[in-house]
Amino acid sequence: MSEAGLLELRKKLDAIDDELLELINKRMDLVHEVGLLKAKSGGAIYRPEREKAIIDRLDTLNKGKLNRAAIEAFFLEIFAISRNFELPENIAYLGPEGSFTHQAAEARFGAMSSYISIGSIKGVFREVSTKKARFGVIPIENSSNGIVSDTINCLSNYNLKIIAEVILNIHHTLGTTCDKVKDIKKIYSKDIAFEQCSKFLENFGLDEVEHIPVESTTKAAKLALNEPNSAAICSHVGAKLYNLPILFENIEDKDNNKTRFFIVSDFENAQSGNDKTSILVKLPNLQGVLVEFLTDFDKAKINLTKIKSHIVEGDSIFFIDFNGHKDDENVKEIFKKHKDSIKFLGSYVKEIDDI
Repeated sequence: MSEAGLLELRKKLDAIDDELLELINKRMDLVHEVGLLKAKSGGAIYRPEREKAIIDRLDTLNKGKLNRAAIEAFFLEIFAISRNFELPENIAYLGPEGSFTHQAAEARFGAMSSYISIGSIKGVFREVSTKKARFGVIPIENSSNGIVSDTINCLSNYNLKIIAEVILNIHHTLGTTCDKVKDIKKIYSKDIAFEQCSKFLENFGLDEVEHIPVESTTKAAKLALNEPNSAAICSHVGAKLYNLPILFENIEDKDNNKTRFFIVSDFENAQSGNDKTSILVKLPNLQGVLVEFLTDFDKAKINLTKIKSHIVEGDSIFFIDFNGHKDDENVKEIFKKHKDSIKFLGSYVKEIDDI
């Protein structure tokens, strides 16, 4: 292509960028008006069901080269900027900075939001409950390692609501300042990361070097940067945070390793038409009680997507996910019949049936 032809294409791109900027600013003017109305009515700034409806509509209208994932990524960032424009709000997440939970938080709230790194799941719930943060982001389960007990305990003990779920593909990298694998003498990471990358470590002879567990993969990256002949199993974000060179990407044993996160706050979502509901259930220790409870869901044609037993303060409870919203008529009947046994945790836009 000639230099003149390239210059002409760049001029066209510049013109489109100018138009985009003008349109986005017009959108922000409308966002400001919406924010004023919500401030008067006390309406929630973050409405996942509304954002889903917008993306669904745009995906239906789309006739260009963008796929749904690209549309979603683009507009979720616009939504995040819009929320901060309406009312800047803190998002507490299970830290440290650069953790997978931090990554999940940014996936929903964008790079411009104000994030607070908290050292424990209970701490996240406490910050949101005391309104120091508007939203909290915590892990609920991993496809390889199951349910996170601390999250279940906090959902039982606090009266916050699940307002969204985020599904994150978990990828690990091997970061090191060493140029060759044979120069690595020790590896830092979390226990769970060593487990999830055991085949890779064995294949490269790294199962015989010293494995040093630390509290986070982000800290592992920091240590590996400063210690000769060391490495870290960490996230790509963690390595990037400390400018740690990456020797291998995607070293996890399973290529479908996913973690599911909850976003919690102090409000409830409206129906979206594609919802999931989570509850905690405590039933009397009597024969047939659980079967009767589950049969009621079958009779109501409600699809259960998860049921996990759990012990909270010595009592056996069940964590249950099912398709539907608490305001659906068939769900309301279940809640009415079992009101003494159910703790409603939240209805939110369904991202996936199960991981």
